[in-house]
Amino acid sequence: MYLPDFESEKLLYLMDDHPIKKYETVISQNPSDEEKALGDMFAKDISDNFISDFKKEGDTMVHVSTYTIINDVIYMTYYASPEAEEETPEKQRARFVFCNINTPDEKTYFDLQCAGEMLGNKKVDCVYDTILMQKDDDTLFLMWTAKLSGDYYRLYKTYSISKNELTETKVNRLKVGNTVVDWNIPNMKNAFAENDIPCKKMGVDIGVMQKITTRIENGETYYYTGAYCWDFNCIIKSKDMITWEYVAQPDFANQSLWENAVYTVDDKVYYFVRQHHDWGVKTGFLTYYDLVSKKWATPVLVDDSQSRSDFIMHKGELYLFHAPIDREHIGVIKIDRNKLENSKRVFVAKMSESCFYPFVQWGNGQLYFSYTMDRKAIKLSKFDADKYLK
Repeated sequence: MYLPDFESEKLLYLMDDHPIKKYETVISQNPSDEEKALGDMFAKDISDNFISDFKKEGDTMVHVSTYTIINDVIYMTYYASPEAEEETPEKQRARFVFCNINTPDEKTYFDLQCAGEMLGNKKVDCVYDTILMQKDDDTLFLMWTAKLSGDYYRLYKTYSISKNELTETKVNRLKVGNTVVDWNIPNMKNAFAENDIPCKKMGVDIGVMQKITTRIENGETYYYTGAYCWDFNCIIKSKDMITWEYVAQPDFANQSLWENAVYTVDDKVYYFVRQHHDWGVKTGFLTYYDLVSKKWATPVLVDDSQSRSDFIMHKGELYLFHAPIDREHIGVIKIDRNKLENSKRVFVAKMSESCFYPFVQWGNGQLYFSYTMDRKAIKLSKFDADKYLK
């Protein structure tokens, strides 16, 4: 199961955290009356079109949702604890659940891995962010981070819909240059050092973003998404969702933190990430990486709070969902893909309850919206895209 740990004789060069000095503009959090009114409608629709809470009875903490809908069945992942009311990785488990969209109260639950178990010869010390990726109409990749005998690893199982079967747990691989390693933090650091790639500091968890987009390269389909490890975040891609290849990280000084939303359109990878609020930074930044020129666009600063963000496409336009004020607000920005500085707010919604870490996904021809409610519920709702994304 495990590859030998990789060691490099080279030293890892750590980039410093500095405020962004050069940017195109700032998109503020001050909505117009029209944007507030549209936001009020959105908040009401999310409340009125509630489908189900996917928390299992007995859970005291649940967080970070991902879902897909295939043939009227909702498949959902998150991580949970039946023992602690706050995020306590030593008491958490990776959770997979599914139900028919017409009978959402009839759910089937699987605990993929629980803290305290053994995986091979390693103890599962902690369990973290759990996500789902759909490879085809029969194969789901269920992925999470676990601390195994002191080291953080990216792990996965696959689930066959037709067979209703889960595979055994395996380790994801990370490819940096020509170096392929088990995806854990010591191996990450050594792989970047071996390839003379500087990076920001890493530690405490390895994350992969839920949203995948595809690009054909040399006749093969690559799945693109974002990855992060504390202050370090980057673009990654994969042909098989098992081995993930490093693509690029922002080449300008910034104070990024945790989750980086990524969306590939043609030859550009759009990128948004929050920054350190603890350091007094009240903005995230929006940019893109050009896969042909290998250059980053000058960023746009966006008023933002500490939460996860997500991109979605509708009728050829790209939109960003984020938390502009706090974790009870949802903001949407329409991205100008030619000139990022011309991107505009669509609405700012004061939600009816705690509503953070949103994930927006198409299913059955309409948009669905999942979110964490104060880490006490994993809620799924839906809304009319034509009503808001225009």
